[in-house]
Amino acid sequence: MDIYSSKLSPAVDYGIGAFLLLIAILSILGNLTVLVMAYKRSNNMKPPELLSVNLAVTDLGAAITMYPLAVASAWNHHWIGGDDTCVYYGLMGFFFGSASMMTLTIMAIVRFIVSLTLQSPKEKISKRNAKILVAATWLYALLWAIFPLIGWGKYGPESFGLSCTLAWREMKEQSQSFIITIFLMNLILPAIIITSCYSGIALKLYVTYKTMDDRNHIPNMIKMQRRLMLIAVLISVGFVGGWTPYGIISLWSVYRPGDSIPPEVSMLPCLFAKTSTVYNPIIYYIFSKTFKREVNQLGHLCGRSIFCRTSDAKNVPETTIYLVCDANKSKPGAEKQTLEKKRENETQRMPNCTFMSESIQNIG
Repeated sequence: MDIYSSKLSPAVDYGIGAFLLLIAILSILGNLTVLVMAYKRSNNMKPPELLSVNLAVTDLGAAITMYPLAVASAWNHHWIGGDDTCVYYGLMGFFFGSASMMTLTIMAIVRFIVSLTLQSPKEKISKRNAKILVAATWLYALLWAIFPLIGWGKYGPESFGLSCTLAWREMKEQSQSFIITIFLMNLILPAIIITSCYSGIALKLYVTYKTMDDRNHIPNMIKMQRRLMLIAVLISVGFVGGWTPYGIISLWSVYRPGDSIPPEVSMLPCLFAKTSTVYNPIIYYIFSKTFKREVNQLGHLCGRSIFCRTSDAKNVPETTIYLVCDANKSKPGAEKQTLEKKRENETQRMPNCTFMSESIQNIG
């Protein structure tokens, strides 16, 4: 029996290929846009924002290294390349998936630390430490991806034949410790940490709100924290929610007979997990006013075929697309005047461009 032959009908294979191609295009374009926006403001980027950039890199890496091979195999009705490409595909999926999960976990911890003192302008994390955290996510993911290559775990084809991942059924007899450890360290424990951190942030915001004298006028910092927490929670829920059904099906395949799950059923969680690389840019675009404005400006020409420059990061009241928040160091009474003055100067330098800047009262 050919383990790399599709167990699905040709029509379903063509549909899978088209779906994966759409996911690949959306993921590549969306995450490239996030990286371009980050590059445009790289000089003003705060250290923790490197984690958000790192998350876009992991999603982009997965889309580029995996999806083209999956699309070609689906339309071929047979996995292309045999054992070598199967191990490569499984390794890339495990590597980038683990890196994404670890990045989300560290981001939740950093967001929690930053939120402890909402009004403090002091940096909670240095640029050097942020780089160390980013490097740690890749080393952690690389370590887990290498384990199956050296005998603890194994890569193999999915039951429906058109994808490769960890060989769950074969590991039932050989590497049960690997199965337990991987679910604990790459899904269960990170999910608990993420949930605990964002629950702590929500509790902090709730207590702060309750202690306010005038609840009809919520400080801008509280509004920004609330917006940024919403973005962070949605991103985390998107990733964890996308991979949880796949994890459940994988565990089921380990401890139940091989034919207990039809190929069509085992294929659906796998496709759903791959959509996790698309969510982040969409969430940024919907919930971040600044990111949406910058993306729209990127597509319009000003004057003589010159792209509208995005507002300088220092002039934007919202903390752009990233999941950190720094207190405004200027005096509250002078905040609006300083912002309007900077906008006026910027407009004078670029008379042909219209900036879609929002007043600071409209944050949140």
